[in-house]
Amino acid sequence: MKVTERRSGLGLVVLVALLEAPMHAYRIHALIKARGKDRVVNVRGRASIYQAIDRLQRLGLIAVRESGRVDNRPERRVYEITEQGRETARRWLKEMLTDTGNDFPEFLVGISFLTVLTPEEVRHELAARAERLRAEAEELDAAFAQYGELPRVFMLEEELRRTIVRAELGWLDSVLEDLRTEAISWNDRWLGEIAAKYAHQIDDPEGTEA
Repeated sequence: MKVTERRSGLGLVVLVALLEAPMHAYRIHALIKARGKDRVVNVRGRASIYQAIDRLQRLGLIAVRESGRVDNRPERRVYEITEQGRETARRWLKEMLTDTGNDFPEFLVGISFLTVLTPEEVRHELAARAERLRAEAEELDAAFAQYGELPRVFMLEEELRRTIVRAELGWLDSVLEDLRTEAISWNDRWLGEIAAKYAHQIDDPEGTEA
């Protein structure tokens, strides 16, 4: 795959919207918001939609179907998906469903360096994260209460998000409890002992270091 054809979540959302019918950028953005897709892709504002449209157009995945102006309003272009865009949307979707990806979430990076902070600091920050996740879980529960009558296929992304949030919350609660009881703890002396114990694993056995 060419670098310029690298798949994007927002790009796929725009392509799928245009699979339904040709439309202008404002309607695409409104459709994303109305269907809650801004909860699964990063839509900072309408500007990000225009950026995605510009990229998709340069790739030949969408094209301008018509362009017009009403009164003194800015010119409004109506976009349609191309045949290449249809094929690309299907390919991106298949890849997203099967590829576990090579992303490195920042939270995992932070977790891997917990010992830079004190146990008390870590407990404070993770407790704050847990509170945010609880609020998110409540929002997801509310979404299910509001749209619970929809066929399940239309709620799968919210279902998965709720499962992930609840799973992380359960994990966070267990870590917080271990931090509270000091089942998980560390200090400078202990860290020094661990570093010395495993130092041999990073020695240069062949003397290749300068």
